[in-house]
Amino acid sequence: MPMMTRDVLLEMELEEDDEEDGDIGNVPASKRPLMAPPTLPSSLALENLEQTNVSGFGSLKSQQDLRTPEFEEFNGKPDSLYFNDGQRRIDFVLVYEDESRKETNKKGSNEKQRRKRQAYESNLICDGLQLEATRSLVDDKLVFVKVHAPWEVLCTYAEIMHIKLPLKPNDLKTRSSAFDNFNWFTKLLQVDESIIKPEQEFFTAPFEKNRMNDFYIQDRDTFFNPATRSRIVYFILSRIMYQVRDNVKKFGINKLVNSGIYKAAFPLHDCNFSTPSEDLSCPNERYLLYREWAHPRSIYKKQPLDLIRKYYGEKIGIYFAWLGYYTQMLLLAAIVGVACFLYGYFTEDNCTWSKEVCDPNIGGQIIMCPQCDNECPFWSLNVTCESSKKLCIFDSFGTLVFAVFMGVWVTLFLEFWKRRQAELEYEWDTVELQQEEQARPEYEARCTHVVINEITQEEERVPFTTWGKCIRVTLCASAVFFWILLIIASVIGIIVYRLSVFVIFSVNLRKISNGTDPIQKYVTPQMATSITASLISFIIIMILNTIYEKVAIMITNFELPRTQTDYENSLTMKMFLFQFVNYYSSCFYIAFFKGKFVGYPGDPVYWLGKYRNEECDPGGCLLELTTQLIIIMGGKAIWNNIQEVLLPWVMNVFGRCRTVSGAEKRTPRWEQDYHLQPMGKLGLFYEYLEMIIQFGFVTLFVASFPLAPLLALVNNILEIRVDAWKLTTQYRRMVPEKAQDIGAWQPIMQGIAILAVVTNAMIIAFTSDMIPRLVYYWSFSIPPYGDHPDYSMEGYINISLSIFNTADFKSRVKENPYAGSKYDTCRYRDFRYPPGHPQEYKHNIYYWHVIAAKLAFIIVMEHIIYSVKFFISYTIPDVSKSTKSKIKREKYLTQKLLHENHLKDMTKNIGVIAEKMIGAVVDNNLRPKSD
Repeated sequence: MPMMTRDVLLEMELEEDDEEDGDIGNVPASKRPLMAPPTLPSSLALENLEQTNVSGFGSLKSQQDLRTPEFEEFNGKPDSLYFNDGQRRIDFVLVYEDESRKETNKKGSNEKQRRKRQAYESNLICDGLQLEATRSLVDDKLVFVKVHAPWEVLCTYAEIMHIKLPLKPNDLKTRSSAFDNFNWFTKLLQVDESIIKPEQEFFTAPFEKNRMNDFYIQDRDTFFNPATRSRIVYFILSRIMYQVRDNVKKFGINKLVNSGIYKAAFPLHDCNFSTPSEDLSCPNERYLLYREWAHPRSIYKKQPLDLIRKYYGEKIGIYFAWLGYYTQMLLLAAIVGVACFLYGYFTEDNCTWSKEVCDPNIGGQIIMCPQCDNECPFWSLNVTCESSKKLCIFDSFGTLVFAVFMGVWVTLFLEFWKRRQAELEYEWDTVELQQEEQARPEYEARCTHVVINEITQEEERVPFTTWGKCIRVTLCASAVFFWILLIIASVIGIIVYRLSVFVIFSVNLRKISNGTDPIQKYVTPQMATSITASLISFIIIMILNTIYEKVAIMITNFELPRTQTDYENSLTMKMFLFQFVNYYSSCFYIAFFKGKFVGYPGDPVYWLGKYRNEECDPGGCLLELTTQLIIIMGGKAIWNNIQEVLLPWVMNVFGRCRTVSGAEKRTPRWEQDYHLQPMGKLGLFYEYLEMIIQFGFVTLFVASFPLAPLLALVNNILEIRVDAWKLTTQYRRMVPEKAQDIGAWQPIMQGIAILAVVTNAMIIAFTSDMIPRLVYYWSFSIPPYGDHPDYSMEGYINISLSIFNTADFKSRVKENPYAGSKYDTCRYRDFRYPPGHPQEYKHNIYYWHVIAAKLAFIIVMEHIIYSVKFFISYTIPDVSKSTKSKIKREKYLTQKLLHENHLKDMTKNIGVIAEKMIGAVVDNNLRPKSD
């Protein structure tokens, strides 16, 4: 029996439906036209389908022996992208499991699934698509339905979707680079043009069937490229109905896949990633992308953005363009950050206050007060010697310079990215994309309320009234607020953990070390508490992320945004707000709350009335903040790589191990792609989110860790190639999508940039010890406050540690645990008057000088950086002058071309009409007149 195509196999028998399957179509497929008349998508199309009874269920005429011996002989090439006739290109593949071959007792459920699938495929045929079914070579239960869109269908939906298509070749788009003068260098970084040839540029316009002659159609098979064909077919698949029940329309391939009726739906890769296709007509774009983009040997080369955009669509192309640009800009930030780090490292020996801490005659003689109420012992200041040396590296003058630089850098990055984005909009023809975007099918299906459009004064359908929309927004906002409170509760739990275990570490570490063990030298109670709390915080962050991702999607689905862009922007804001609190809350606590409200030993401040507030090291909490950043950034990078690389690789290896080795070499392209991992519709969203969270760490807390841009640079260089490798080798091909920009991520980055100025100014002022040291150096090291004849940092440790009388514990603690101690006094980190002073334990004049200096520093630093930021934003336009000129010029020439063609058609038509009229007049004059 010869291999039959799907449109023959899907001839429908007249069949009645049961009571649960909805309306049944009574028109056999043999009486339905293969090409339905052009219909509008969305709700209108669904209504038309319902009225013409094409939403009914049917059964296959024959479901046995779908794969015949002739199939293997006919499809000898495993990389074939065509139907068995070798003429019709496969634009999409649907995969399902044949219910008749399942070993299950759920016959009723299987029958319903089969009927829904058959109704859906019948409607696809009636909409003009052509189908062909093939059984798997490995698992005969799997059936692959190949979908082909004929020329008429492509033209119809290209007009409906306002897809821009070529009019004529364009010679205006000449791309230049600032590095063109360094040809030897650019050739080393650029992709070889003999391998990946530059794309020919065209004037484009939204496609119209009645003006088809205006378009540059040299070959119908190549006029619509594979990415555009897949977009059109997916548009149809997402809007075709398969059931009507109680006036509720069920439609779309996404619901069918989610409900298990289909196991997968995807466009095909064009070839194997490791070897080019044997088909000479295949462009081998996947192979070229792997060789010149995803392979490790191409790590130093620029990305082939045009080929990425052509193969995966503008949405993925703009992501990699942004990530590449962000990585390039990080190079400058990393160089400056390393320079500031090296400055602190090489000036460590000049750090006078650290020398005093480590000096046995100074720091060794200073006895610090216990940091808890019961069992914590007195301790010597010089046990913090190692941490004070490390602190000198990060808490230096270079930190201030770097914080100011990063405030300017982030503005330059955002402004120059806007210009680059405008260039890509022009080059990729997405300038007027927002006006072309269609409503989501989920939105269209819920449009049951009729309202009057304020602009057109015509009736239109909306999913809910204004009051209903307010209720939905309120419920969604309440759900988001609840989850943010849940995160805050987890942060409070971590704080309680820190307060509880600090006492344990304070007692046990000193018992273990006995003053001589290296543990005491390198692991202080503060450090042990910080590291363990950071690890626990990271684990909780990952767990909450996993849960909230599902919750955020549910909330956004309930909110029902109109377009896909609106949907993604809404989800983006919800997810980022959650991630912001989740990732940054612990850093904000350490930077701005820990050690700020502790009182003093005789009158400590208790948190929740039970736990004594944490204190910072004598040098401040900056080193602890640095530790927190390193653990979260490093742990996040490792976790993401496990999720994004290792997990799909293991899944694919496991899938390949289950295939039959003898048939593996002959496995067709659609079956090879099926065993790859699905990317998911929000796969790119998580890539953006990962990078934006990193962007926040690089900018918000960079004053505490100048090496953060360097770590981000190394991570991003690997991230680009890892993402490229993942897309080209481990995942199915995504449906190409249009995108004009990076969406809601742009305003999020702008908000982070503004907040970063405040956070870095406050970190320097309140978290680091720089301002108190400067105040001491310029005011209190010399008379009348100091004893040094010239400016000096000597004696700073003594003045920065206040004195406390251990006998005063009695008046503030019910039972003095330190009675009989050999120490009469101890020191603590604060600026207060000593015991015996008329204002004992009150803040001294040095404290108020420091507070005034901190506030002045914040105001001055913020105003300077904000002034520079706004000046840069004003002087650098979002769209360059040359790009504006090119856009206007292309628009003018396009309109002129269309107008000229229209005039030619009119002239031609007028000429034909005139010839006919003249001929009629001549015939009338030559006709003999009757007397």
